Amino acid sequence: MRDMGKFLVIIGAVTALAGIILWSGFAPKWLGRLPGDIRIERGNSGFYFPIVTCIVLSILLSLLLSIFRR
Repeated sequence: MRDMGKFLVIIGAVTALAGIILWSGFAPKWLGRLPGDIRIERGNSGFYFPIVTCIVLSILLSLLLSIFRR
């Protein structure tokens, strides 16, 4: 159970660090603006869902985690 706790702390720290980096403006300019991302703006409201960006990040994280698993 201790290993699971350490793993969760590390994942939380990495997620927080990634959030700070993205929030501060150091994110790549293409992140969230890929072709296929959904953006609907009408009047005073808007809806934005970066579906393709989510898929790309999911693939990259899956590859990264599979490398560390070995």
